[in-house]
Amino acid sequence: MKKLIAAAPRVAALVEYEDRALQANEVRIDVEFASPKHGTEVIDFRGITPFIDEYFDEKWRMFMPREEGAAPGIVFGEFQLGNMVVGKIVEKGNEVTDYEIGETVCTYGPIMETVIANAVDNHRLLKMPEGAKWQNAVCYDPAQFALSGVRDANVRAGDYVVVVGLGAIGQIAIQLAKKAGASIVIGVDPLEKRRDIALRNGADFCLDPISTDVGYEVKRLTNKLGADSIIETSGNVAALQSALKGIAYGGIISYVAFTKPFPEGLNLGREAHFNNAKIVFSRAASEPNPDYPRWNRKRIEATCWELLMNGYLNCVDIIDPVVRFEESAESYMEYIDKHPELSIKMGIEYKK
Repeated sequence: MKKLIAAAPRVAALVEYEDRALQANEVRIDVEFASPKHGTEVIDFRGITPFIDEYFDEKWRMFMPREEGAAPGIVFGEFQLGNMVVGKIVEKGNEVTDYEIGETVCTYGPIMETVIANAVDNHRLLKMPEGAKWQNAVCYDPAQFALSGVRDANVRAGDYVVVVGLGAIGQIAIQLAKKAGASIVIGVDPLEKRRDIALRNGADFCLDPISTDVGYEVKRLTNKLGADSIIETSGNVAALQSALKGIAYGGIISYVAFTKPFPEGLNLGREAHFNNAKIVFSRAASEPNPDYPRWNRKRIEATCWELLMNGYLNCVDIIDPVVRFEESAESYMEYIDKHPELSIKMGIEYKK
């Protein structure tokens, strides 16, 4: 059997592994579909993870335990790539009572032929109802940050909403904003393919920030009022400047992007003050949630899973391209590292 790893900085490889015996609380999943994470995982893959004091996960083996006087780093050759998997349970431990052999489930896991998961105390081992789309399931992670971003932006019926950056999080945010009753939803992305997908799935207008003054166009499309809410997922400094220009007086910029340090040039003067912009840094995983105790991470997760499984959200267009497992190493380097503009969220299909 094989699994996908980072063999060296910016080098993905399929390598052999031997499965271990199950513990009493675990199930073994025969993986049928998978998808990597296109954001933070890629930073690690490129070998440019920022310094942290100490982090070491025995399952993922992502970081070295810190030795005195030494910084941690990626353990290339052991760092497994991947984010979400879908497959059937083929074996279970004797303490597992809530899952049966043959059930299709989704969970967080690396890209490999089999995944072992805790099935006794694990609310993230999720059963898939019959007819549910695997493409929706592997978008479980970005959906959480999209939902959090939309909620933190206080999107309400009749609002004018802008979503900047049409990756997986932005695409799902477009759908959520429109279905929440937003009157006008505007997507912003330099890639035509991503703009087309957003237009098919809820956006009323899409703008190319390379050829368009986005702030001006947002004001024009909203009768000079501006956007009630702008959900920023790109992390680009020019995008934030455009948001400050396009926001309505007192509007909210929900900042979802986990950005790098900005270069010089961000102007927090005239437009920011005259529009009385409010910037909220949104992160689904940070507790307590802004709406605590009514909302927390588990409620966000449960809500996203329900919306994905009942078809309220459509992620089929987001998963592109879909490649064979045997091609996953070359495809990871091509679509995620070298040419991320060619893919929103890559899917992997196992032919068995």
